[in-house]
Amino acid sequence: MPELSIVLGGLSDAFTLVNLLFVAIGVAAGQMVGAIPGIGPIMAMAIAIPFTFAMDPLVAISFLVGINKGGLFGGAIPAVLINTPGTPDAAATTLDGYPLARSGKPVKATRMALFASVTGDTASDLVLITLAAPLAGLALKMGPVEICALMVFAFSIISGLIGDSLVKGLIAAAAGLLLATVGLDPEHGTPRFYFGYFELYDGASLVAVAIGMLAVAEIFRRIASARRAGPQPTITLGAGGAEQRVSFSEYWSCRFAMARGALIGTVLGAIPGIGSTAAAYMSYAAAKKGDPGNGPAFGEGNLRGIAATESANSAVMGANLIPLLGIGIPGSIGAALLISAFNIHGIQPGPLLFQTQGRLIYGLFGAMLMANLMNLLIGQLSLRLWARVIRAPESVIFPSALLFCFIGVYLSTGGLFGVGLMLVAAVVGYAMTALGYPVIVFIIAFFLGAGFESSLSQALVILDANPVNLLGHPIALALLVVAAVTVVWLARGRNGLDSAGSPD
Repeated sequence: MPELSIVLGGLSDAFTLVNLLFVAIGVAAGQMVGAIPGIGPIMAMAIAIPFTFAMDPLVAISFLVGINKGGLFGGAIPAVLINTPGTPDAAATTLDGYPLARSGKPVKATRMALFASVTGDTASDLVLITLAAPLAGLALKMGPVEICALMVFAFSIISGLIGDSLVKGLIAAAAGLLLATVGLDPEHGTPRFYFGYFELYDGASLVAVAIGMLAVAEIFRRIASARRAGPQPTITLGAGGAEQRVSFSEYWSCRFAMARGALIGTVLGAIPGIGSTAAAYMSYAAAKKGDPGNGPAFGEGNLRGIAATESANSAVMGANLIPLLGIGIPGSIGAALLISAFNIHGIQPGPLLFQTQGRLIYGLFGAMLMANLMNLLIGQLSLRLWARVIRAPESVIFPSALLFCFIGVYLSTGGLFGVGLMLVAAVVGYAMTALGYPVIVFIIAFFLGAGFESSLSQALVILDANPVNLLGHPIALALLVVAAVTVVWLARGRNGLDSAGSPD
């Protein structure tokens, strides 16, 4: 258990005026970009990372967490009003949110989404605060051999669950690990794959690669696929009234749907690679199956359908940080971006964080709970503003976002080389998406590459490069066996789906 002084010190750091201000700004920015289909909090986080250089580490991380949390609710606004989710996480929210809005209750639908999102997110954060420290303590008892095997297991899970093809997922992971070898060899200090560019001596810039593959590539894709059709018909919020409010009795009637959604989102979020979209649909299916039958049918504007999806996809966010803070393995691309932010400030995520940066971590926990409150307040006050933001033209949105990408990378890398690297990463990311290779797997493998290489080198020395010596490390052996079984099982499952879906 951490010392009480560390916990109280971290909470006092979190509840400063400066931190509160940046959390509020982050939440507002997240809700705004979440409300614009095609932008989303992940792109906003990638763009914002370079601008956190001059901030205090806790303020910077809290700001990014605020963006992520705000975006979780922001994506539900266009899902309800124009039947187009602002983020993939909110796709299931359209099933009942849009029908309820069309029936004349758009404010009620968006407010229910807000309340459910904050409820699921808070529940997940409490689980994170409870489990992260014990998990880190368990991870500290693991040696390099076990850590290496754990990373192999994580790669097998992430590669198999993200994307449509296990083979493409494994190729993307291998490519990410290959890019992580660019720069000086940590064991011998010799340069590798730098091709005469001394700017690559320290490796490829995390910020340039992340922004290029996640933000710039998405902007290119959106521009290329832009249709010249007229704007989506938007349901206006209209005047408020008693019928537009979510009463406590209505909120309470959704308690089982939200509790079930929070549980599903937390469990799936703690497993790297599954994601919030799957959690939302699983929660919706479970809520539909357990529906008591009173009120509108599912798919026709049922509040419990909105509560189930939003509580689940929001609960994933806090749970994604459980493997990140506990063992140093991100559970999602948002968590992987937080690794980049930690690295910018000279902090190495992993189990040692609770020993070396305990005050920072508990400050982060306090900031996350504060961000949930800000999400609720700002969401209530700014709902009509975000409804107007939905109509912003793409001809303004994407060039502005692209400009921020260029400025951020230029400032973070100190020159045009980083901008060039960002553009190369954008082209690669665009091509990978077009060919069906999961960019998320590539990014996570790239972020984890240095740590994996170090643990692998140490493991080879400990094992004397003899696989038989793994018998003396039963935990590592079990993890490797489970990883192999997972790959085979996922491969057979995908082959079965392909066979079932193929024509005779």
